Amino acid sequence: MSSQERSQETARQIAREARERFVAATEGVIAPTAQAIRSRLDVLASQTGNVREMHQNRDDLVAFAEHQSRWVGLAAAGWRKALASASTAGTQTSASLGLELIGDEVVENNILSSRLALVIQDKASFELNDLRLRIQHLEGTSELGQKDVLRPEVLAKNLVDQWLAAGLSRPMWTKVQDVVQAQILDVVQQAYKEANAFLVARGVMPEIDLKGFVKRAHGAPSSAAMGMGVAGGGGGGSNSRAAGLAGDAGMPGGFAPAAIGVNPGGAQAAWSGAAHGAMAGNGAGTASAAGGGSPFVAARQRAQGVLSGLKRFVSARLGSDFVGGSAAQGVAAGGGGGMAPGAGSPVFVQAIMDAEVAYRAAASRYVVGDEATAIQQSVVDMRRRTAELKKKAPTTADKATVEIVALMFQAILAEERIPFSARVWFARLQMPVLRVAIAEPEFFGTLQHPARMLIDRMGSCVMGFDAAAISGSALEGEIRRVVQVIEQYPETGQRVFKLVYDEFVAFLSKYLTQSDATQRLMSVAQQVEQKETMAIQYTIELRKMLNDIPVRDEIREFLFKIWAEVLAMAALRYGPQDQQTVTLKRAAADLVWAASAKPSRTDRARVIQDLPNLLQRLRQGMALMGIEGEPQEQQIRVIGETLSDAFMSKTDAIPAAQIDAMSKRLANLEDFFSDEGAAQLPLDAASIELLLGVDASTIEVVPDTGTKVSDEMLAWAHDLQVGNWFMLDHNNRVTQVQFVWRSDRKQLHLFAATGGRSFLIQAGRLASYLQAGLLVPAEEETLTVRATREALAKLDANPERLLD
Repeated sequence: MSSQERSQETARQIAREARERFVAATEGVIAPTAQAIRSRLDVLASQTGNVREMHQNRDDLVAFAEHQSRWVGLAAAGWRKALASASTAGTQTSASLGLELIGDEVVENNILSSRLALVIQDKASFELNDLRLRIQHLEGTSELGQKDVLRPEVLAKNLVDQWLAAGLSRPMWTKVQDVVQAQILDVVQQAYKEANAFLVARGVMPEIDLKGFVKRAHGAPSSAAMGMGVAGGGGGGSNSRAAGLAGDAGMPGGFAPAAIGVNPGGAQAAWSGAAHGAMAGNGAGTASAAGGGSPFVAARQRAQGVLSGLKRFVSARLGSDFVGGSAAQGVAAGGGGGMAPGAGSPVFVQAIMDAEVAYRAAASRYVVGDEATAIQQSVVDMRRRTAELKKKAPTTADKATVEIVALMFQAILAEERIPFSARVWFARLQMPVLRVAIAEPEFFGTLQHPARMLIDRMGSCVMGFDAAAISGSALEGEIRRVVQVIEQYPETGQRVFKLVYDEFVAFLSKYLTQSDATQRLMSVAQQVEQKETMAIQYTIELRKMLNDIPVRDEIREFLFKIWAEVLAMAALRYGPQDQQTVTLKRAAADLVWAASAKPSRTDRARVIQDLPNLLQRLRQGMALMGIEGEPQEQQIRVIGETLSDAFMSKTDAIPAAQIDAMSKRLANLEDFFSDEGAAQLPLDAASIELLLGVDASTIEVVPDTGTKVSDEMLAWAHDLQVGNWFMLDHNNRVTQVQFVWRSDRKQLHLFAATGGRSFLIQAGRLASYLQAGLLVPAEEETLTVRATREALAKLDANPERLLD
């Protein structure tokens, strides 16, 4: 063996040992992570609240307890196996980049693991990049292998894959993923540091010179062009090292096309069917739940009219029907897939990839310095890249698509109501959206395209905050993560937009309600809704039970108006089958029996013996509802008079069999509940103050007034999206509020004002406010509709730019 070969073997041995040390340093965190997950699930299982969630939390705890050790064993074994099978020969060559059909579950699993990988990437970007360069130097490669254990996505994928292999579910992983992140981040970061220290101690690149690497990144090799690079690694920071690593630092996952399914063929049918169906008419069929004439439907129709107007304008100039792309390209879009590499014009496909990588590499400089100057630079850069793409577009439809998408994002970038730091991330979606617009004709035809829905949802949320509230916040971080995930999976078309849209909606639900005050209010409001709903259900069931039983009106009124509330409060506070609740249920049957005629000496003796205990239970129940003092005594007097008449046989007799049947039904009364009467929920500030003693001074309770509202107005109220901003005119005072929460039964809606005041509005009243114009959206149009309208106005003023 020559000295050069010995040297190469020594270098490879050092690299292998570095990986072994990394795996040894990280595999020990799996068991503590499992214990932390167990603790989180245990806490969730002990919480009270929504009955369905309580059952699910308990089921999750039982399932994890059963499969915990299996997951730990599989994850540890899988991690060691990944070390043994790791490829150190670089990434896939161009010959291996074939496409194959992969199921939706694989895509969902990949995106599930990418969330964890992205967090690791953000946390340990500098240490990982240094280690990456040192390993590449030792092994003489340009990139780490796709299955290299040093990649964050390999660790993340192992944990997720083995989680599912152990019999655990995706929803449960989503519920505990923050626990997993908290457990492993510091450990992984420290493992990267120690691996670097090990290599430096052996003389491997003690000082790293990035100049050559930056040149290689700008050379745009095929892997970088595939959309792997993320400028800044940590999300748009100005650090020069991170900005220079755009081509190789990589999104976690280092996207391999073979990992994502793309359905080849079928493009012509998509053009002629989906596009014409989506774009036909002027908004017909866009209202999901409401009927025709409501402001809700009118707004949808106006928005759809903008899309239809764009189609008519472009079709008139192109001399053919424009549906957002080129049928001649034959781009595969089946099942939400995106542009397949090599489909249509390879030059055009590569141009889009190059533009995307270059824009990400340059994006870091847009967050530094004067905002106006940065925006101007960004607009100039976008226009230049648009002109270059149009030159390489193979058809007039493609040229038009490039121009329209560029004008839309130019309008978004100029939207001053979006904080600047968020606008930078919005702008990075231009190329992913262009891919979708070319591959999927419905993008320009429907308001419900996932790409539009995502941008609109993020835009409607951030436009109500000022720059100081957004900058550095978790909301900005989530927008950054969303954009990075989309960039990571360019070949998945609208599927990745749909997945991250769902994740963003779930994030909003937590982010907007994270304060202790809001959490407390939500908990109380949810319990008020549950208590009042159960009270209605108990009343309905008591009426059914007493329908054929001869009971005095005084007793009926007490049971329906007071005792049903008592049972609801007890069921909520203690649980439906708790001994205290069961005792109060039994008291209802005992009261009915005690109020029936007592002709026999035995029955009279039993009444005398049981009466003190019965009255004590009745007092305890009323005290639970806050009925004490004189109001309680008045109820006891009425009951006492009825019982005296029963003792003297002045009331009707009730057969013992009916009393026994009533007792048995009461014991499991919840099994007979339905949704009947759920819309008649009573609500006031006193209910909130009573339940758990909450001070309602900062809560404006807006209950139903009994005014009849139409079904379409209620549908509109139920369709409001969490995160959107509104102008609320309440008691002659106009306040900007954000919709932050809706209760499980959609009866209560919480709106938060920036000043700290909250408005808890019942569904019927909310529908009335919408109908009367007392609650109106802060923005008349969504972000993408407004951007489309502005793009159309510019094209109308200068039609030549469409194809120039």
